[in-house]
Amino acid sequence: MTETTPTETTPTETKEQVITPWEVEAAPGGSVDYMKLVDQFGSTVISEELIARFERVTGKKAHHFLRRGIFFSHRDLKELLDHHEAGKKWFLYTGRGPSSGSLHFGHLLPFTFTKYLQDAFNVPLVIQMTNDEKFLWKDMTLEESIKYTHNNVKDIIALGFDIQKTFIFSNLEYIQYLYPNVLKIARCVNLNQIQNIFGFKESDVIGKFTFPPVQAAPCFPDSFPHIFSSDDPEIKNIRCLIPCAIDQDPYFRMTRDIAHRIGHQKPALIHSKFFPALQGHNTKMSASDVNSAVYLSDTPDQVKDKIKKHAFSGGGATKEEQEKNGANLSVDITYEYLTFLLEDDEQLKDIAEKYSTGIMMTGEIKQILIDLMNKVIARHKEARSKITDEVLSSFMSIRKLNF
Repeated sequence: MTETTPTETTPTETKEQVITPWEVEAAPGGSVDYMKLVDQFGSTVISEELIARFERVTGKKAHHFLRRGIFFSHRDLKELLDHHEAGKKWFLYTGRGPSSGSLHFGHLLPFTFTKYLQDAFNVPLVIQMTNDEKFLWKDMTLEESIKYTHNNVKDIIALGFDIQKTFIFSNLEYIQYLYPNVLKIARCVNLNQIQNIFGFKESDVIGKFTFPPVQAAPCFPDSFPHIFSSDDPEIKNIRCLIPCAIDQDPYFRMTRDIAHRIGHQKPALIHSKFFPALQGHNTKMSASDVNSAVYLSDTPDQVKDKIKKHAFSGGGATKEEQEKNGANLSVDITYEYLTFLLEDDEQLKDIAEKYSTGIMMTGEIKQILIDLMNKVIARHKEARSKITDEVLSSFMSIRKLNF
C-alpha cells in the first residue's frame, strides 16, 4: 500500500493556487495557503511539542525559523529524532538548481536552516546541484549551467558549512554514482504516476520525465559509497532528512512511496514556507525575475532601490493614514522579510507593535530592512572572497567525511 492518495499525487492546482516544483502562484489577490498545502500533501504541522523536543535533543534553543513557523511542516520528523536518540546513523540532504550567477535571499532559507541542523546534530550533509534539471527546464546551455553551478557552490560554501562533514556534488559530474539508484527508482515508477505527480504533458521533453529519479537518488545512503560503506551492515537503516521548501515535496512523496521496494528507509522532510517576492505574498522570490529578488551580489544602492521601490507595503498611503490606522502586517513584505532575517525576538516584537499601530512609518521599517540586508550581503561577500577554486574543489571532491 502506498503512502500517497490521489489528491496528494496530483500537482496542487486549484482555482485558488498553483504550487508545483516549478511554479508558485497564489489565488488572485491572495497569498499562499499553507494549511491547504498541508492537507493536500498529507504532511504534518510542526507542533510546539516537537519544537520543544528539538531543543531537548540538541541542547540548543530552536532556530528562529522553527520558532516563527517558517519551517512549519514535516514528514517523519518525530521518527527521525527517535532514530537519532537511539544512536543510529542519518544524514542531511538538500540542493540547489543553479539558474543564476548568484544566490538570492530566498535561497538562504534552506541552506541557513540546514547549517543549523548540521551544527546541532553533528551529521554529514550532501548538497545536490541539479544543473541537469536547469538545462532541461531553462533556456540555457550546458556550459552556462556549469558556470552557474560553480558560482552558486561558492555562495553556499561561504555560508559556513563544515568541510569535514559536507559533500557538494554536480549531477553532471557525479551521475555515475547516482545511476544505480536512479535505475532502481525508475523501475518502480511508471509514466502514468510521473504525469500525475508532476503534471507533465505529452509535449514536454522526455528529459523532464526522467529527471525525478535523479533528485530522489541522494535520499539513499548507498548513492554515496565514499561516505557510507557498502560493508556497513546497517547501511539499509541509515535515514535521511531533507530540509526544503514545500514545493519540492512531490519529489519525495514519490521517493517515500518506493523506498521500501529498493530496501531503504523513507526520507524524512522538514518544509519551509516561501520567501515571498518583493511584489507580494502571491508568489516566491525567483531568480527568473530580477525585480522580485534581492541577490547576495547586489550593491547597497541596488538593495536600497529594490526595497524602497518594489517591496509591497501594508502601511498607510500617507503619513496621516499610517498614524491613524497603522500597517497591515499580514501583507507587508518588509515586515515579512524581517521575520526571516531579524533574529532578535524582542526587537521584532517592538517593530511589529509600533508599525501596526502607526507609531513607526513605512520608510523607517524599510530602512531597518535595507541596513540588515546590506549587513548580511557584506558579511557574505567577505566570506565568499576567501572561497578559492581550490576550496570549491575540496568540497566537491569524492572523499570520506568525518562524523
